[in-house]
Amino acid sequence: MPFRDLLLGLFVIVIWALNIIVIKVGVAELPPLLMTTLRFMLVAVLLVPFYPVTRAQLPFLLLLSVTFGSLHFALLFIGLGQAEAGTGALLVQMGTPFATLLAVFFLKEKLGLKRLIGLLLSFAGVIVLAGGPTLPSPLPLSILLMSAFGWAVSQLLIKRGPPIAPLALAGWVALFAVPQVGLGSWLLEHNHLHAIQQASWLGWGAVIYTAVMSSIVAYGIWYTLLRRHPVNRVVPMTLLVPVLAVGLGALLMDDSLGIHKLIGGGLVVAGIALIVIKFRRRPA
Repeated sequence: MPFRDLLLGLFVIVIWALNIIVIKVGVAELPPLLMTTLRFMLVAVLLVPFYPVTRAQLPFLLLLSVTFGSLHFALLFIGLGQAEAGTGALLVQMGTPFATLLAVFFLKEKLGLKRLIGLLLSFAGVIVLAGGPTLPSPLPLSILLMSAFGWAVSQLLIKRGPPIAPLALAGWVALFAVPQVGLGSWLLEHNHLHAIQQASWLGWGAVIYTAVMSSIVAYGIWYTLLRRHPVNRVVPMTLLVPVLAVGLGALLMDDSLGIHKLIGGGLVVAGIALIVIKFRRRPA
């Protein structure tokens, strides 16, 4: 991989790791479902007019808006409001083991010894994290794992669904998710107008960052790299996201770096590495 593309990949990793911190800042000023709704509205406004889709693709995009928009993103914002940033980043990475299990059950993919060990390490890491002081109750754990499961289901749907340009998919999923998440915010949250009026530049900056930088800029660069290079050279870089997020959480949010987080996080990252990295045998 050329040095320029390597720097672009690392730039995307930094954007996604910082996105966890930014969401934490945002949900401190705006209710999580309201913030998610505002984020989806901005993504839809910026992408939908420039990325049209066919009428036949709309049912698939509507289904994906439920799993990817409502289940993954909405629960991610809620969960990060109740858990430390680094812990949240580690738990959301469980989407990869979940996706692997779903592919085995529904797509009849072979698991193999390496990926089986990776799954066991990942789930062992979650058990260690759950026993640590960073998750005082099982609620944040359950919410973030459900968010990871929503991501996994979405990846399965994308793999089996019609081919759609990544930014078109992001824009139309956001558009269909707006009424779903907005209704949830209206039913479950209160004082929306007051929260919007009282939000500082940090809250609004978080909305803009999660929509523009994380969803549009980062994914635009990422899919460009995937078109240029083999997947097994690009995807392993995502293993740096939780590591960097844990470090940023400790540096910027005063998150703890206890033994449970270090050991549990290490097990999760090691397990996912075994799942996503393909080792090639050298010819004799």
